[in-house]
Amino acid sequence: MIRSMTGYGGAKGVVEGLNVTVELKSVNNRYLDIAVRMPRNFLFAEDAVKSTIQQHVSRGKLDVFVTIDSSQAADTVLRVNEPLLRAYIDTLNTLAVRYDLKNDMSLMSLMRFPDILSVEKAEADQDKIRAGLVALTQQALADYDQMREREGEKLAEDVRSRAAVIETLVTEVEKRSPERVAEYREKLLARMREVLEGTDVDETRIVTEAAIYADKTAVDEETVRLRSHLQQLDGMLNEEKPVGRKLDFLVQEMNREANTIGSKGNDLEQARTVVEIKAELEKIREQTQNIE
Repeated sequence: MIRSMTGYGGAKGVVEGLNVTVELKSVNNRYLDIAVRMPRNFLFAEDAVKSTIQQHVSRGKLDVFVTIDSSQAADTVLRVNEPLLRAYIDTLNTLAVRYDLKNDMSLMSLMRFPDILSVEKAEADQDKIRAGLVALTQQALADYDQMREREGEKLAEDVRSRAAVIETLVTEVEKRSPERVAEYREKLLARMREVLEGTDVDETRIVTEAAIYADKTAVDEETVRLRSHLQQLDGMLNEEKPVGRKLDFLVQEMNREANTIGSKGNDLEQARTVVEIKAELEKIREQTQNIE
């Protein structure tokens, strides 16, 4: 399945009482470049999020946004210093007996003493938060892939249509090759007759010169390789794994074959056909820059 390097995906969920949103967006890049933006106090999970993405994406520049809302989380704990509270009670009871005082202790009066109660932040379970963020990242990647696959289908369709045009143009080159040799033979014959002014022309010499010309300008090998590359291109577009880099290399090879055909042709019509082939190859190259 061809996937575009450009895409967006997101997922929302609750992790350990925290409202979490994970968003991914990417653009083209030769290599994989991941930038994760998340609250500082949750940076312990950054490597796990990155690793999850690295296992899933091979190239592209990805920006990952992790938003964590803890406003509704029960992240505070009220602690009672019981040894201190017992010490207060014992001391007050002793004083009441010793000085014959009314013992009017109450819960509220005891709570007024310092350090009996303390409010603390609940300790976060980092392992659970890390696992929750990884799970949400995987959900965001699934959403992200759906968009990339839709775009990838369009890219593959466009590349195939241009490859079909190139194949038609290669057929024109192959048809033109013998025509070009025949035209060269006729021009050579006419020139020799003009020079020799009616003297009989040596047909063997004409045939030999035409054969030498045909050999120098033959593009059979190049057109065969071009067709082979076109078949490889179609096969790559059906692969499940990322093929963007392989496609880049293949298009370069196809360009080399087209250049060789152009340099060998020595023919205006064929040169125009080669220009059309190279124009289509350039459009394919631009599209492969978007393929993972």
